[in-house]
Amino acid sequence: MTNGGDTPSTGPIDGPVEPPPDERPLLPRHRRRPAMFEIGGSIRTHSFILISACVFLALLFVWWLLTSGTGMVKPLFLPPPDAVFNTLKEQVNNGELWADMRVSIYRILVGFAAASVLAIPIGVLIGTYRFWEASIEPLVDFVRYMPVVAFVPLTILWSGTSDLQKFEIIWIGTFFQQVLMIMDNTKRVPRDLVDFGRTLGMKDSGILGRIIIRSAAPGIWDSLRITLGWAWTWLVLAELVAATSGLGYRITTAQRFFDTELIIGYILVLGVLGLITDQVMKALGRRFFRYAESER
Repeated sequence: MTNGGDTPSTGPIDGPVEPPPDERPLLPRHRRRPAMFEIGGSIRTHSFILISACVFLALLFVWWLLTSGTGMVKPLFLPPPDAVFNTLKEQVNNGELWADMRVSIYRILVGFAAASVLAIPIGVLIGTYRFWEASIEPLVDFVRYMPVVAFVPLTILWSGTSDLQKFEIIWIGTFFQQVLMIMDNTKRVPRDLVDFGRTLGMKDSGILGRIIIRSAAPGIWDSLRITLGWAWTWLVLAELVAATSGLGYRITTAQRFFDTELIIGYILVLGVLGLITDQVMKALGRRFFRYAESER
């Protein structure tokens, strides 16, 4: 219908009115990426293991290519993988590898435990109370910048080349770092939780045990896991300089005879031991602190 000619009627129109094509909003089209490539994304366990295994195999292939495949690197500087594994096999068969591993693991356990047992309460204390922070933190900061290597001759003077000297080096290398890291973990506890505890009428001892320590425990465990890796480094340092047994001692002995296969082999053993201890600490952390996993 038209009114008086060409003017169209303005009656009700059935159905939605679509804007002209040039006025329609352009919506961005995002292609969905796999979660593992997103910030904070997740990854399945089997995919994680597969990717890690592929990286290790790729590095092993490059190693073989540089030594056996092309001969670009002389065996004296970097022996081929098969020579290293054969040398390790001999060490396993004659029992030397197991003996060295037992000695080094024992030294790690004792030295690291001695440092952690003291570092945890001190770190929590100075992270909770400003008085103790002012009293202890400057001293810990002062000592932690002293190079651990400089203490090796001094510890030999104190304790000779006994296991006690190895414990001292591990303790010095890890304790002061642990204290500051645990202090930082404790300070990260939300202030609102502490105020909530006071609102409920909890005493300081209850707030410390049931709120602060419980909230900081997962971070403290991660700090211990990280410093355990440092403990392996300081152990090898101590065994390289002054020891008659252990993985570091065996590396020093091999260096005197240019036995590069044994040096590389024992370095790989140290890497495997470190990886195993790290994964064990991670697994125990997930088991002990399930409440922290659920909060993430």
